[in-house]
Amino acid sequence: MTNPLLSPWDTPFALPPFASLKDDDFAPAFDVGLADARAAIAAIAENPDAPSFANTIEALELAEATLDRVAGVFYNLAGADSTVAREALMRDLAPKMSAFSSEVTNNKALFGRMETLWSARDTLGLTREQARVLELYHQMFVRSGARLDGAEAARLTEVKSRLAVLGTEFSQNILTEERGWFMELAPEDLEGLPEFLLDAARAAGAEKGLGPIITTSRSLIVPFLQFSPRRALREKAYEAWVARGANGNAHDNRGVAAEILRLRAERAQLLGYASFADFKLEPEMAKTPAAVRDLLMRVWEPARARAEADAAILAQMLAADGVAGPLEPWDWRYYSEKRRKAEHDLDEAALKPYLGLEAMIAACFDCAHRLFRLDFKPLQVDLYHPDARAWEVSRDGETIAVFIGDYFARSSKRSGAWCSAMRSQRKLGGRVVPIVVNICNFAKGEPNLLSYDDARTLFHEFGHALHQMLSDVTYGFISGTSVARDFVELPSQLYEHWLEVPEVLETHARHWQTGAPMPAEMLQRLLAAGTYDQGFATVEFVASALVDLAFHEGPAPADPMQKQAEVLEALGMPRAIRMRHATPHFAHVFSGDGYSSGYYSYMWSEVMDADAFAAFEETGNPFDPETAARLERFILSAGGSRPAEELYLEFRGRMPGVEALLKGRGLLDAA
Repeated sequence: MTNPLLSPWDTPFALPPFASLKDDDFAPAFDVGLADARAAIAAIAENPDAPSFANTIEALELAEATLDRVAGVFYNLAGADSTVAREALMRDLAPKMSAFSSEVTNNKALFGRMETLWSARDTLGLTREQARVLELYHQMFVRSGARLDGAEAARLTEVKSRLAVLGTEFSQNILTEERGWFMELAPEDLEGLPEFLLDAARAAGAEKGLGPIITTSRSLIVPFLQFSPRRALREKAYEAWVARGANGNAHDNRGVAAEILRLRAERAQLLGYASFADFKLEPEMAKTPAAVRDLLMRVWEPARARAEADAAILAQMLAADGVAGPLEPWDWRYYSEKRRKAEHDLDEAALKPYLGLEAMIAACFDCAHRLFRLDFKPLQVDLYHPDARAWEVSRDGETIAVFIGDYFARSSKRSGAWCSAMRSQRKLGGRVVPIVVNICNFAKGEPNLLSYDDARTLFHEFGHALHQMLSDVTYGFISGTSVARDFVELPSQLYEHWLEVPEVLETHARHWQTGAPMPAEMLQRLLAAGTYDQGFATVEFVASALVDLAFHEGPAPADPMQKQAEVLEALGMPRAIRMRHATPHFAHVFSGDGYSSGYYSYMWSEVMDADAFAAFEETGNPFDPETAARLERFILSAGGSRPAEELYLEFRGRMPGVEALLKGRGLLDAA
């Protein structure tokens, strides 16, 4: 029978033929994709004609077309709707894909052609975009070990293969741990829980044939920690949440993390770098570990001061409830929610009815229309899961992209929220319309209501989606979010600001039952509380980023957990706050190389996003068309076609200082 992954996709917008796909189709499709890619790359390397940009770089761009198509579908499904078969194939593919990558970058004939082009780059008559693509290809090959020979080259291949296996193992261990733990709630345990949380807990339990349960999904456990007055249950749930990957079982990630760090250090050494952090940060905006540490420490001190002051207030509230002993991490959210209600008259349970999922999706789309003239039309097409939905994205009648939203938590989906492209935009070889996916893990209920943080996450991921959808480059290698890691979060964090625009909430934040707008005084209180509890949020983030940096800027620690403890002690970590992501479930850092030595990048981008939104504020119009056009031209459509700093300077005219970040978090006056 014909494999649907390898046949032409005569579906609307050439979407993957999800209805006819079976798990058994993927392995043979990968085999064909790898064979086709190897043949195409061999033809490039052995081409008797003199190297040219067209017969080498452009040929490389198209060499893996089948493999890219198959991988784009598989890896999206493996993260969003995993099965036993998909998890097994991921483990099988990890060393195979790593070996293939090493084959390509170790191909001396291929790299020789690239070196020839690189040496003659100023005489080739390249466009600015082509020159940038050549630069990035050459950089990728060199940083992948193309200049190594013999035993060193062989060892680097082994190291990268093992790292690929370990990253998959780390990620699957977390997923298994998250599937395995839940806490059933007896009738007396429901005390104090708002209706939206009860609905979500019942829905999660129904999936397992049980009554209401709490799982380690953030959209369930955080509101439980906020509202449950039963301290022992809060402690039980919290400790299970932070212990993911560290339970002394077959899915314990502590040894996996230690081996990953050892191999990363060896990889950097083989490539001639002082540390893995030096290697990883070289192509980023930050450039050096010292620059990262400087930013983080400038934020850490005022954040810790604010958090300690807040902790003292929460400890008094704990004591007033007759609880002996210090404020603990499982107490913070409960008493912080009480304090927020008292000081800002802001109750999340009262706020949520105005933040329905459908209304917030409409708000995302409306802002994109007002800024970039994008229109969104629902599509009735087959997708990979009943919860997933699709829209045609167009402008002036022309299709720009297909957008897929998959918003609800389920046991087959890894935790967190992310954006990916099943197919990236490019023009080489014919115009390719991207397929862009947003994945979230909101609690499913009836109705589907969001917290304000959930709504912010929705806007954040949609900002990434805009970066993919508005991409307008010739080469897929630099398309969309293919930019420096500490620049990639700028569009997503910038888009969050439009959720705070009063007219957006006035229009879209309407009661899910009555349709009434959020009361004006509630809206004012919500916006006034925008920097509430930022000491906590900043401390838990910066602590994680500093631990990540410490893991990678020196020799690999023999015991990462001991190193984590030493870093936190030296920082003076507040007792009642823990890292946002403890090492055994720090997927950003250990499930792959993406954010290793790079978790700081959210904060690096935040320095820019506060300043970038100020460009709109300075016009007096948050939807100013000229500023929006500059944002699209120099940031959202440009991909990696120019260095990140150069693009930002074109948009804004200057680089911002850390003060914009501190002001945005309400920490300028903390010391």
